Amino acid sequence: MGRLVVHLDESPKDKSILKILQDYQKRLIPRGITLEVHNCKNDITGYEKSISSLSGNINLLDEAGIQMSSQEFADWLKSTQVERQNTHLAIGPHNGFSEDLKDSADKLISLSSLTLTHEMAAVLLMEQLYRGTEIIRSSPYHRK
Repeated sequence: MGRLVVHLDESPKDKSILKILQDYQKRLIPRGITLEVHNCKNDITGYEKSISSLSGNINLLDEAGIQMSSQEFADWLKSTQVERQNTHLAIGPHNGFSEDLKDSADKLISLSSLTLTHEMAAVLLMEQLYRGTEIIRSSPYHRK
């Protein structure tokens, strides 16, 4: 069974956002979901090379990607859990991903039609991953 890995180009500068990410990271590790911070400060090329060299399904967060409800996202998440290969979710750097990387991705996913900082997108993604795992477990965390 493959794992799901969330990728972030650099550690958030805002300590409160970092704390929230670390909290969700602790909650998600036992569920096979990890957060990898690349620390490619201002090196978009290095981050993109790192993402493109990954094996498995590569999914990019992008404003032009598909939008899903929390239930649809949980269904997608459940489908990744039966994959033998790893699934990667990469959050773009502040200027976004190159067209070449977007073209090579397995899927583009949009978290919102709103414009978010990449740090806020990371928090929102981690919360939705947690929510998705709770939906899969049929817990009361997600209220319809």
